This record gives sequence, C-alpha cells and structure tokens, in this order.
Amino acid sequence: MMRAIAVVIGTLAVSLPAGADDPDGKAVWDKACAGCHAMMAPKTGDKAAWAPFVKMGVDAVTASVVKGKGMMRPMGGAKTEADVRASVEYILGQMK
Repeated sequence: MMRAIAVVIGTLAVSLPAGADDPDGKAVWDKACAGCHAMMAPKTGDKAAWAPFVKMGVDAVTASVVKGKGMMRPMGGAKTEADVRASVEYILGQMK
C-alpha cells in the first residue's frame, strides 16, 4: 500500500510545472511588507535607504527578516521562510 502511494506522489510531483509552488515575491511583498514599508524605513522606492540591504544580499536580509529587527516582528508579515525569501528577492531586485 505504501509503495503505491509513493508512486502516485512521485508521478504527481513530476507532472507539476517547475516552480509551481514557488511564492510570488511581489504578491508577498504587497500583502505582508508594503504596508509597513510605506511608512517606516527603509521606505519602498527609496533606493538610497535600501542600498545597504542590497549590499548585504538576499541570504543575509532574509535571515534578518526571519529573526525580526527593530520594530519588525520575526518573519515580518510573511507566513513562511520561502515567502520571506521571495519578498526579499523581489524588493532587493527593485532597489538595484
């Protein structure tokens, strides 16, 4: 019985398009991050304020958001670490 389930799961996984379960960074940003960053630093669109974070890179900024920093609670407003990473990739890409 377990073997049949594994085969079905494997078949389903192969049939999904690559990246189908990847979070949409812009959607996560808009829902979980943009509200606060419209009012608090670094503000959305302020490339000079984001420059140090761009230099830090996605991995370091993601780790910081997951832990929380200053007024930002752990994970910001995101539900998963994958969501955090996707939103960080999105915003840092916009601020280059």
